[in-house]
Amino acid sequence: MRDRSPKKEILPVLDSGGWCKIQLACAWSSFRPNPNGKCRMEQQNQMRFVTLTLIMSIAMASSRPATCDDWPQWRGPNRDGVWLETGLVERFSSPRLKLRWRAPISSGYSGPTVAGGRVYVTDRIVEPEETERVHCFDWESGRALWMHAYPCRYENVGYTAGPRASVTIDERFVFSLGTMGDLYCLDAATGKVHWKKDLRVDYRIDVPTWGVASAPLVAGRLLIVQAGGANGACILAMDKSGGEEIWRALDDRASYSAPILIDQAGRRVLVCWTGDHVAGLDPESGQIHWKHPFPPKRMVINVATPVVDGDRLFVSAFYDGSLMLRLRQDRLAVEQVWRRCGANERRTDGLHAMISTPCLQGDYVYGVDSYGELRCLDAKTGDRIWEDLTAVPNERWGTIHMVRNGDRMWMFNELGELIIGRLSPSGFEEISRAKLIEPTTGQLPRRDGVCWSHPAYAYKHVFARNDRELVCADLAPEK
Repeated sequence: MRDRSPKKEILPVLDSGGWCKIQLACAWSSFRPNPNGKCRMEQQNQMRFVTLTLIMSIAMASSRPATCDDWPQWRGPNRDGVWLETGLVERFSSPRLKLRWRAPISSGYSGPTVAGGRVYVTDRIVEPEETERVHCFDWESGRALWMHAYPCRYENVGYTAGPRASVTIDERFVFSLGTMGDLYCLDAATGKVHWKKDLRVDYRIDVPTWGVASAPLVAGRLLIVQAGGANGACILAMDKSGGEEIWRALDDRASYSAPILIDQAGRRVLVCWTGDHVAGLDPESGQIHWKHPFPPKRMVINVATPVVDGDRLFVSAFYDGSLMLRLRQDRLAVEQVWRRCGANERRTDGLHAMISTPCLQGDYVYGVDSYGELRCLDAKTGDRIWEDLTAVPNERWGTIHMVRNGDRMWMFNELGELIIGRLSPSGFEEISRAKLIEPTTGQLPRRDGVCWSHPAYAYKHVFARNDRELVCADLAPEK
């Protein structure tokens, strides 16, 4: 008997993000002998339909980048500041990058995120009333797709430019967390509200001095937020689909640092740097596996994200210096390797990081000190290997965001410059530098403004924002 089940062909198609596959089901079983003699005409019509379907599928695939190129959350796909794209420009051809597009927005500190062919960013306006907004743009054209706005009055918050936390994208959901604790789950395609929480009302959070800033983290079915709520709700896990609380953990104060997921001793571990501890939790249950004290000597100002390499975990703060922990691999525990802290934020020892998250790579730590000094430390001891003053302005809170791509580092400094360089124990090697976007004074009303927001890298492009606009520039080699 003839097999009349549908036959499937897997057709490779080269789209803008790389090779993808179109699966076409051709119902050959419908091509049956027709007693009325119409078989040939029906076959021709069906083949025309199949061909049209294939063409449309290829067209749709070629206009949509591959998901492996997305930048769906704070510091990239794995929150580790690593970009795996290949085929990028070796050096810039001019001192200013040519923009693919620019889109008007208002002020804010949050960096853009990119997934599914869309770019998301948040901002704040004060007229006609104080409002936070979540924007969604088409990645190729910068065309506005949707915007969600909600009233949000800032109370007792320093630096009021706008939201801090980057939008987190998880397939059909996007999660935004505002400065005053407004947590939204929105439809990624339409901006429709699926659910929302007011953390001030629901969890009686104590809003930090500089606002809620820790980007939400998706862990399987859960959305994890550093909230700083009352009654053991510093860290919250909610069902990402409906917003119901699943667990809560720690009585600590909230910090500004984003949580991460790591592997330790054969387990997935949620690492949270709060205002009082570096803690390792079970992401499914909230059980505390370990916690190491890191109390602030002046105020909670833990901003940088924890970084991990192998069995080492590193954190660094503006006033409180640096801490290196060893992640035990025989059990869920940590040990202090070293702790370095200078007399103050000017007379520093090792590294006193502020906004910039350091890079832990092999036997060395690379990071920016309190006044913009780019430094290399010996990861075994915390001793300084070198210091450089050419990449970052030598100013209080001088900032550069570093993203590793192969043996190169893409570095976006607060002057709006994008730098291609290399970092090694021998020093900082600048390969190329170009202006991407202008600094603005909304984020910092001094020194002619800054660009403090972390850029996104996706589809061989860079996406960056200031207080006036969101821009996109092509980083592929010129043809």
